[in-house]
Amino acid sequence: MSPPVSLDFALESMPASRGRRMRGFTLVELVMVIVLLGVLSVYAVPRMINTGDFYARGFHDQSMAYLRYAQKTAIAQRRTVCVTLSANAISLRIAGAAGINNCDPASPPAPSGTALRGPAGEAGLSARSGVVFSSTLTSFNFDGLGQPVNASTGAAAPTQVLQVANVTSSITIEAGTGYVHD
Repeated sequence: MSPPVSLDFALESMPASRGRRMRGFTLVELVMVIVLLGVLSVYAVPRMINTGDFYARGFHDQSMAYLRYAQKTAIAQRRTVCVTLSANAISLRIAGAAGINNCDPASPPAPSGTALRGPAGEAGLSARSGVVFSSTLTSFNFDGLGQPVNASTGAAAPTQVLQVANVTSSITIEAGTGYVHD
């Protein structure tokens, strides 16, 4: 039987390059990191820096929710809710007296009623700078049944289509039902 060999002896007899692990990166690893950083800088960083599209989609979603809220409020209170649209904002108003369509700012008497605050208590919905509706806007009302009606005549309004710039889908308000959807 041979005497056991101590581990210390085995390590001492090895060359220094084999016994210790070298630390650092290989040239292949460094090149791969540089290539990945190049791909990220070309594709991902410009998308992360350009937040206009994110704000536009957010305004689209908020506008749709705000219009749904207006329709549901009209149904719940059985009153006319006036929707006033501008290039980058939406405001809501509840008509002064039940059954009277007095939301049209162009016809006398001046529009009356109270401003309808949104679900979060906001007085209106405004977009950030640079985010606008790109479609032709026509203000309209939701009657007590939730149907869209023309703000000036009180007749049934045609189907409304609202488009926010830089967003592929549009907001549609159906003529007969007032259903608000993408």
